[in-house]
Amino acid sequence: MAIEIGSKVKGKVTGITNFGAFVELPEGSTGLVHISEVADSYVKDVNDHLKVGDEVEVKVISENAGKIALSIKKAVDKPEGSGFTKRPPRQGRDSRPNKDFRSKGNFKPKETFEDKMAKFMKSSEENLSSLKRNTEGKRGGRGGRRG
Repeated sequence: MAIEIGSKVKGKVTGITNFGAFVELPEGSTGLVHISEVADSYVKDVNDHLKVGDEVEVKVISENAGKIALSIKKAVDKPEGSGFTKRPPRQGRDSRPNKDFRSKGNFKPKETFEDKMAKFMKSSEENLSSLKRNTEGKRGGRGGRRG
């Protein structure tokens, strides 16, 4: 019987790397549980979650050219209604009396793009002119200092 994608099987951890863990499946084939598929939470080190010789239940995600991708976190049955179905509202945002204040014409940007660009060009010109003034005598041009 071949390994079917989507099926859950028991396997034994045979090796651990910095990018995941190799799991030996019942028919002698070996698959990889990528580090992102080890647990629902962030996994910095696979060794914190698995040890060589551990028996684990895995779900077959894909199989391509003999390479079998496995997942431990997808093999765990989550009870109905667990997890986030809707994002909780941000604190302090929805308590405003008028949420759509921009459509009322009250929203005015502090500075337009054109204003910012004009300021930048002015400061850039000033910086360039002072740089030219300071470096001109040092290059030896226009009768530079000779002692």
